[in-house]
Amino acid sequence: MGAASGPELAEALHRLRSTLARMRAELELAQSDDQGLPVDRVLGDLGEALRLLGEVESAALAIVPVLVLEDDERLGELTARGLRRLGYEAESGAHLRALKPREVVIFDLSLCDSIDSAGLAALRAARPIVVTGATDPGSRALAEELHASDYLIKPVELEGLVAAIKRRSSS
Repeated sequence: MGAASGPELAEALHRLRSTLARMRAELELAQSDDQGLPVDRVLGDLGEALRLLGEVESAALAIVPVLVLEDDERLGELTARGLRRLGYEAESGAHLRALKPREVVIFDLSLCDSIDSAGLAALRAARPIVVTGATDPGSRALAEELHASDYLIKPVELEGLVAAIKRRSSS
């Protein structure tokens, strides 16, 4: 995956600047009116600014966001932690959430039954990297139905996962 286009980066920077300006205005207004600090609004704006900064960094530095969806919470977090050490913006979970732009999904096939039809459609569109302990033809067919970009058999070494992420990111 290459760096973001100029207009994409410019838009992300503009949204970040707007959020920070709004936060500054809130603080200045509270200070001039001798009102208490609008903590909830400032924290909300700060959270938004940090999210936007993450988008800017991802776009400018071509950082690949990765979501590890794993039924074993500990294994999912260990995988995400290993990917973070290698420079990926990785998080883990057992439930599908709204995906970030260009996010690579590493999906444990055993979670398929817990995802509704809208989630399955989002997963198909994301072309996940499927990881599973199953090698049967039915599991491979299910991975194909999900438009999986890769099918990896557990246990998966971090190097193999990184290679699959690189293949997925470049396609």
